[in-house]
Amino acid sequence: QVHLVESGGGLVQPGGSLRLSCAASGFTFSSSAMSWVRQAPGKGLEWVSSISTRSVTTTYADSVKGRFTISRDNAKNSLYLQMNKLNPDDTAVYYCTRGWGIATRTNSLEGQGTQVTVSS
Repeated sequence: QVHLVESGGGLVQPGGSLRLSCAASGFTFSSSAMSWVRQAPGKGLEWVSSISTRSVTTTYADSVKGRFTISRDNAKNSLYLQMNKLNPDDTAVYYCTRGWGIATRTNSLEGQGTQVTVSS
């Protein structure tokens, strides 16, 4: 049974930083590309970033490029998202999900997500 547990969210002021984590179990993590998606209040899921199985390739939505960094530790079955220069438009529930690219925004979510609120 696939289990994804996101953590690290919180309330942060504009310009601040947060690091999200995702602990994965129930599947072969090292064999799966992974992504972060987010859902802002009243909106649908938005793809944020993806990383290949061995971290060779990463890709980002234009809205976060240059501010967010995705990474993974296959030995720890963990996925991360370092978020810098946060702004109120980044306010959302963030989810990790299996797969690559923008198509992951249609995935069935397998975790509870972690809330990120950017506000002064």
